[in-house]
Amino acid sequence: MVEIVRPTLEHLPSYKAALERGWSPDNVRLLQATREQLAAIEKDPVAFLASLDDPEAKGGPITLPDGTKVPRLPGFRRWIWDGEASGSIGLRWQKGTADLPPHVLGHIGYAVVPWKRRRGYATEALRLMLDEARAVGLAHVEITAKPGNPASHKVILANGGRLVERFFEDAAYGGAESLRFRIGL
Repeated sequence: MVEIVRPTLEHLPSYKAALERGWSPDNVRLLQATREQLAAIEKDPVAFLASLDDPEAKGGPITLPDGTKVPRLPGFRRWIWDGEASGSIGLRWQKGTADLPPHVLGHIGYAVVPWKRRRGYATEALRLMLDEARAVGLAHVEITAKPGNPASHKVILANGGRLVERFFEDAAYGGAESLRFRIGL
């Protein structure tokens, strides 16, 4: 059975092991994010875990891939769990609206460890995260995926997503073509 769990010290060794195997929970910053997370875990595991749950956006600014710093949005991460770390899924939003700033590619982002893909974990994790999105008051969520990522398209569509537009990502992300899906809540 797969679930999404709030990261705790109990879960941390398994999550750290996944990072050490070369997996990245960040589909944009990839191994840079992996290295940063491993360093943060080594420095202060409790602070690292606390940083993953920030519904009040109290953490510092976010650095985009081009180095631009932007204010943090409220958000949190959950770990995809089947008895061990199987991935990560996050939710971010702006208080009082379902709109996102142009530099934010979507409300939800997820990544499953390569050795557990094709088991339906992302589909189930997204389904569970939709309950969390409802709980923070969102009327819908948007999720983006590259045109060449049919596995992610399938996950989103299985959860009621519909394609709303093709667009070019913010310049901070390199301006690549992407697809925006919306799931009504």
